[in-house]
Amino acid sequence: MKNIVILLSGRGSNMEAIVRAAQAGQWPVRFSAVISNKADAKGLVFAQEHGIPTAVVPNRDYASREAFDAALREVIDGFSPDLVVLAGFMRILTAPFVEHYAGRILNIHPSLLPDFPGLDTHRRALDAGVAEHGATVHFVTAELDHGPAVAQARVPVLPGDTEESLRVRVLAQEHILYPHAIRLFLDGRLSHREKIT
Repeated sequence: MKNIVILLSGRGSNMEAIVRAAQAGQWPVRFSAVISNKADAKGLVFAQEHGIPTAVVPNRDYASREAFDAALREVIDGFSPDLVVLAGFMRILTAPFVEHYAGRILNIHPSLLPDFPGLDTHRRALDAGVAEHGATVHFVTAELDHGPAVAQARVPVLPGDTEESLRVRVLAQEHILYPHAIRLFLDGRLSHREKIT
């Protein structure tokens, strides 16, 4: 039985997709905690309704990124995670924090990395006139959105697409892709040196 800790900052739709996939597939996993940097994150409610312990570490309570990351790490380590999953966690993590979880911290990003790291990916994809957009699951490293990619999902960019229409189609693929990548990790079929597309 593997322990997973999920970090989020908002609605947590990817967290919901992961939990539902695990329940439906009877994964050998325990969701040890869902942790947020925001007390009003809606994802915490879903976690509590599904019997998953929750915790809040408000980043505003700390004077620096380093102090926040140290406090967050202490809370996470209290749950002894085999895997830390970033599911809409809107904080840039420091190098020591990321290195502490090297090879066992995953993120999903709404673009086909290495294209469009950072924010506003859907607008930037439309502005660039790309034919395809999508999502990438990757191991987290100290360089933002540059860790080894392990899985991608692609969607065509359609005539008349808006940021919102593209976001909706990409998010639907994220909800399939992220559980798939996590299951590969749990099965020992994913390492930070492998790339699966």
